[in-house]
Amino acid sequence: MLDRSRQNGVLVPEPLLRATEITKLLGTFRANDAIGLDLYPGEIHALLGENGAGKSTLVKIIYGLIAPTAGELQWMGHKVHLAGPADARALGISMVFQSFSLFENLTVAENVALGLAPAENLPAISARLAEMARAYGLLLDPKREIWRLSVGERQRVEIVRALMQNPRLLILDEPTAVLTPDEANQLFAVLERLKSESRAILYISHKLEEVKRLCDRATILRGGRKVATCDPRRETAASLARMMVGGEIGEVKPASGRALSAPRLAVQALTLETDDPHGVRLDQVSIEVNGGEILGIAGVAGNGQDELFAALSGERLAPSPGAVLIDGQAVGQLSVTERRRRGAAFVPEERLGHATAPRMKLSDNALLTGRAENGMVRHGLIDKSATLAAVDRITSAFDVRKAKRDPEAASLSGGNLQKFVVGREILREPGVLVVSQPTWGVDAGAAATIRQALIDLAARGAAVLVISQDLDELTEIADRIAVIFRGRLSAPLMRGEASREKLGLLMGGSPASGHEVSHAAGA
Repeated sequence: MLDRSRQNGVLVPEPLLRATEITKLLGTFRANDAIGLDLYPGEIHALLGENGAGKSTLVKIIYGLIAPTAGELQWMGHKVHLAGPADARALGISMVFQSFSLFENLTVAENVALGLAPAENLPAISARLAEMARAYGLLLDPKREIWRLSVGERQRVEIVRALMQNPRLLILDEPTAVLTPDEANQLFAVLERLKSESRAILYISHKLEEVKRLCDRATILRGGRKVATCDPRRETAASLARMMVGGEIGEVKPASGRALSAPRLAVQALTLETDDPHGVRLDQVSIEVNGGEILGIAGVAGNGQDELFAALSGERLAPSPGAVLIDGQAVGQLSVTERRRRGAAFVPEERLGHATAPRMKLSDNALLTGRAENGMVRHGLIDKSATLAAVDRITSAFDVRKAKRDPEAASLSGGNLQKFVVGREILREPGVLVVSQPTWGVDAGAAATIRQALIDLAARGAAVLVISQDLDELTEIADRIAVIFRGRLSAPLMRGEASREKLGLLMGGSPASGHEVSHAAGA
């Protein structure tokens, strides 16, 4: 039993976990600076902050992935030293990361078994898993392979695997980032039940409305320091955002008087077999995006978004040249570079490894996509001053925060790297921009900057196609929204018609109000 103390005559439990003066130095940089945090049984506690505020560093310390430079952790009143995640799990601390760590070709039970002690055999694990899944309403088939599961089902696997360890403290990092509205509501019901069982939940999210709905307290970090602890239910999303950034968040303003031109990006009945055994076949996909317009593509991850992006960018070639058109030119069998030379730009979902080379400097990463048509290479030689000037322009226009002028891409926080990647493409003034998950995992300030830049680019006459799992994002910036499901695209809805309910039905595979799967043709 935890010791109890009294506050104003009321019996209050002692913290399950107390972090005191937690400091973490990365070289000379203070990722965490004397942070204190108390987590109590039976509460859902939000951890908020901008990208680079120190959230990830702090939870990695709590989970034993890294050691603090100074400060201490107490678990149930006793000082602890965590040599690794196994020590954390032995105490009763589990974590579900934003990126799933599942083996595609193994079954649900086999993936769960990898996180448990080896003494338990697979049939026993399968039986216990099925019982726990039923008890919490997280229905799963232990014998099913991971690659056959939807993203929502994969999230269930991660949560059940954590619950199989019987945690007293569960850490969740952006758990609703890839869920449909219905799946998010199901998750919230599970978390409320865990709370009623006197478990503590540390909840990281950039979705402030869901924090207000779900969380009992919130600790806010800024610049590696704790700046506030509050009751989020008594705050507004705007006031929480102000505490996170230390000032006002710029509102995303719609473009006024925007005129549409002829379609600048078109896809005509594209059918494309996947080259990945676990991928999705594109089936008769048709798209038209007018100049001056933003078309949003919603959908649960794993329904063909990656395949569609690859087909539009030229990473996968279409069966015929005319399957993809840029400004009326057939480009379906042209490379990425040739499509860039025709005025297109592309921002893939994965910041590190796909959009940027992690260990290359920002100037070299600017060169990788800018060399096609902006004078960075002259007579076969790289103009280093031009690449550095490009970095400076992006830094200034998109408020990219970094320790020096030209650092490695991997040294930037996720939000700042995303601003760099999006800025790199937008400042080229492309006629067509295709961007996947533009604000995934970035803070409110960075998200506002990116969304406004997309709106402004469309207002200057570009055709912008945004693939996103964030319905709030799409309903804020897109003129029309279509949904991709199992490689097929729904008919687009005008923004005013695209309710969360309609989009949620389409994302789950059900037609919404008669809008059958069809072409996403221009308005």
